[in-house]
Amino acid sequence: MLEIEVFDVRGSCPVHKVGDRITIDGAKIVLEKTDSLCVHALPTLLHYVVALDNGVDPVKLGLTTPKEKSVAYLQCLDPGKPITDGGTVIFRCKRL
Repeated sequence: MLEIEVFDVRGSCPVHKVGDRITIDGAKIVLEKTDSLCVHALPTLLHYVVALDNGVDPVKLGLTTPKEKSVAYLQCLDPGKPITDGGTVIFRCKRL
């Protein structure tokens, strides 16, 4: 099982705020334990959650440093200002 937490919001996000959580159990998004979920963030998250859930080392994937080897950092695709009116959300993912 994975817990994905909104670690930082750079700019403005209409969906997520710092501290929001998304819980994934295998192929299932656990809605009861998920605060919100943006369709623009899904491609990035889904790209990595299967690997991380199966124990792939986030350091080897380039998603964290050896110092923080138990978590992975991912970000949504919205580049934010000056390109869009939105912002980039940074997610911290850890295995439960």
